[in-house]
Amino acid sequence: MGETVRTLAYGSWPSPIDAALAAAHDGRPEDVGFVGDEVWWTAPRPTEDGRRTLVRRRADGGEEVLLPAPWNVRSRVIEYGGRPWDAAVTAGGPLIVFVNFADQRLYRCAPGGEPRPLTPRSPVGGGLRWAEPRVLVERGEVWCVLEEFTGDGPTDVRRVPAAVPLDGSAAEDRDAVRELTPERHRFVTGPRLAPGGRRAAWLAWDHPRMPWDGTELLVADIGPDGVLGPPETVAGGPRESIAQVDWAPDGALLYASDRTGWWNLYRDGRPLCPREEEFGGPLWKLGMRWFAPLDNGLIAVVHGRGATALGILDPETGEVVDAAGPWTEFAPALATHGERIAAVGASPRSAYEVVELDARTGRARVIGAAHDDAVDPVHYPEPQIRTFTGPDGREIHAHVYPPHNPDCVAPGDELPPYVIWAHGGPTSRAPLVLDLEIAYFTSRGIGVAEVNYGGSTGYGRRYREQLREQWGVVDVEDCAAVALALAEEGTADPDRLAVRGGSAGGWTAAASLAGTDVYACGTISYPVLDLTEWQAGGTHDFESRYLESLIGPYAEVPARYAERSPAEHADRITVPFLLLQGLDDVICPPAQCERFLARLAGRGVPHAYLAFAGEGHGFRRAETMVRALEAELSLYAQVFGIDPRGIPTLELTT
Repeated sequence: MGETVRTLAYGSWPSPIDAALAAAHDGRPEDVGFVGDEVWWTAPRPTEDGRRTLVRRRADGGEEVLLPAPWNVRSRVIEYGGRPWDAAVTAGGPLIVFVNFADQRLYRCAPGGEPRPLTPRSPVGGGLRWAEPRVLVERGEVWCVLEEFTGDGPTDVRRVPAAVPLDGSAAEDRDAVRELTPERHRFVTGPRLAPGGRRAAWLAWDHPRMPWDGTELLVADIGPDGVLGPPETVAGGPRESIAQVDWAPDGALLYASDRTGWWNLYRDGRPLCPREEEFGGPLWKLGMRWFAPLDNGLIAVVHGRGATALGILDPETGEVVDAAGPWTEFAPALATHGERIAAVGASPRSAYEVVELDARTGRARVIGAAHDDAVDPVHYPEPQIRTFTGPDGREIHAHVYPPHNPDCVAPGDELPPYVIWAHGGPTSRAPLVLDLEIAYFTSRGIGVAEVNYGGSTGYGRRYREQLREQWGVVDVEDCAAVALALAEEGTADPDRLAVRGGSAGGWTAAASLAGTDVYACGTISYPVLDLTEWQAGGTHDFESRYLESLIGPYAEVPARYAERSPAEHADRITVPFLLLQGLDDVICPPAQCERFLARLAGRGVPHAYLAFAGEGHGFRRAETMVRALEAELSLYAQVFGIDPRGIPTLELTT
């Protein structure tokens, strides 16, 4: 093999990982659940207009797609969505209820049957939307979250737990939908029913809090008529985040609270496994599940500090036994049936796949969406888990992916270019998993460093709150500190550093170009650029008050909103950049990009703006992802002086 290794400049290495391959493997299985003895989940279809379908694993181990195109199983509640389906086993077979993305109506169907609507359309604003359906055949209803727009503005909206008749009588009649409680809170999760069906528990919170700031855990009795009694707040508050609630088989209340500074599990208020690690996370979608009770009293848990493991917690001893296997990351998507646990796991060598853990034997195996090596895994990047030191001596967590290709080396005196990846959220983190977008760059000789900057999740509330009123400061400083450290230690070429990110990461990328001289160029995707406009009704309801914690209350610090906004300092950007935007994005609307570019006009800064019709916040269509990825590589090639071989040249204008 040594004789076949070629010496080529960084960035010009031939790679078997092209943009189409990376796009085809984008997305992951989500929303796992048991239907009888079968495991079902939603799966991405990037080549089918980016829709999500529902998949079942049959008894013989085969996978069956339950809903053909154009059905798209995805909710728009709080815009980030929530669990979009449920199913119950009936005498006639499975009864499926799901949300269809195009019209946001709830539908019911049998496998192979034609879906029939259960909920009406509404001409008002964003209409009627649904999430976390729970099929209750014995009641003849689906219990779920109703999001109802009351006007045309993005914040003209109300949310309540609701019951939808299974017989279709509400398909054209809004009055046939039964609201389970009076409207009391701005945000609610779907009710979880206690064993026996006599009590319900759910989470609620109000502006200006985000769910990781503080939520309330509500419990109410369910009357014989199916009406919920007055709810009682049993945990949570303005400074305590309850991430999830459920019931143990014996009727005890289980929940994940960060009252100690870490999301830990509690049973009727008693801590089960007090540790400085997370057994919960940020509730970006309704129905995320970090724990799930088993029939035998044990609890399946996704937990960890940074990376996450799948384990089984014994509430009597507080001990956790983790599943053996190659996975280094598990998504908050657990389901249980008897002593079986279904989860979604990944590793640096495998993308997310559906995993089943047998609680009796401790054996874990892949049962669905199995990772398939589309290329020889020798071309996958080899991550390094690093901790860097930032301003004031603070820790910065990062994953560093050096250039890696078994067939190529660079000239001995050359240092590689590096791209700093800023994750979205910003209350989120970059997981340590195989991402063919990263491999797309590393296999060509361009290094990548994912930075879990201060404010990221997975490291406790104190680390998470480093970003409080410091967005655009701490994230920018931490990304720059990692970039400069890589250059100083001789890992990266200090003259060939780039920054990229999407959503909140797009903000960090833009703010980094406007506020530092570290980077030679950047890629900014569906970003926040103008804080003043964003807080004044320029985004959706869920995040409409998010900036009060990230920046500060606007009424008190309006100047800070202008000072931090890249749109206000477009004149400070002097290096080339690529701006990518979905034209249907309601979270970070394209108007921000257009105003930003107008302020740059005539300044002589080389740039490109690619806007994609039919794409929202985050790209889902294969052709969009291919165009975006190739454009990004072309930008780096032009700025870094490399030949990426066969990639269309991105036209930069000034």
